[in-house]
Amino acid sequence: MSADVTLPAGRSLAANRSWRNELMTASLATQVLLILAAIVTVIPVVWTVLSSLKSNDTIFAIPMQWVPDALHWNNYSEAFEVAPFGRYFLNSAIVAASVTATTIFFGAMAGYGFSKFRFPGRDVVFGLILVTFMIPFPVIMIPLFVLVRNFGWVNTYWGLIIPGALTGFAVFMMRQFIQAIPGELFDAARIDGAGEMRIFLTMVLPLARPALATLGILTFLESWNNLLWPLIVIQSDEMETIPLGLTKFSTLYSSNYAQMLAMAVIASLPVLVVFIVGRRQIINSLMLSGIKG
Repeated sequence: MSADVTLPAGRSLAANRSWRNELMTASLATQVLLILAAIVTVIPVVWTVLSSLKSNDTIFAIPMQWVPDALHWNNYSEAFEVAPFGRYFLNSAIVAASVTATTIFFGAMAGYGFSKFRFPGRDVVFGLILVTFMIPFPVIMIPLFVLVRNFGWVNTYWGLIIPGALTGFAVFMMRQFIQAIPGELFDAARIDGAGEMRIFLTMVLPLARPALATLGILTFLESWNNLLWPLIVIQSDEMETIPLGLTKFSTLYSSNYAQMLAMAVIASLPVLVVFIVGRRQIINSLMLSGIKG
């Protein structure tokens, strides 16, 4: 391991060597800890994937058998035959994509308004939005269900999508990021005759792409894994989402661990793909979040 290290001035050669050795030791210890943390995180995932290809008799065999003697790919196909997981995936995809798209668009629009415009009561409204962070979902769960029922959205896509179409976190995150963009850029566009909607679509959204990607990934993960709200608002098998379907499957077929693990693996694939595609944007967002213009 080699690194370019700038030695502090005014020290003896022995002191500089000692300081460099301490720095390398600390770096090595950090890398070892990160490797151990990665191993601890990956081991359950590897066990789940391998166990989804085992028979029920060998999943909890003692001693543990990591690699099965025969790969039971039929666990995946049989699980789809027992429960309508295809429908569950479609419902989750529609809800997660819709919630993510609306949250990104309206969150960016609200963040642009709160960061670059002055209007009466702006700080008060933004403060109320911050207060929503302190309110746990179970507190508003019943009033929200009553409101959805009054609109006739129970057991519909509207009931699953509209309550999560915009969150206070999205407004706060986009406001903080857009606030770091120099306002002179927007003033120059206005002088050239650009309207606010054109500025928002052609300037704000492209410049805020790292934050939008991060917000989109976080929103998609939360919506895809959401169990409590679909459990409340959904009343038919045709509208159930993946988390609700997995919970129902584990209740009815609690002894069929192989198929349960197979469906858990498939349910994790969209989340993994979304993270792999957007991981670079997340890193860029973290790097740019501290830059002020």
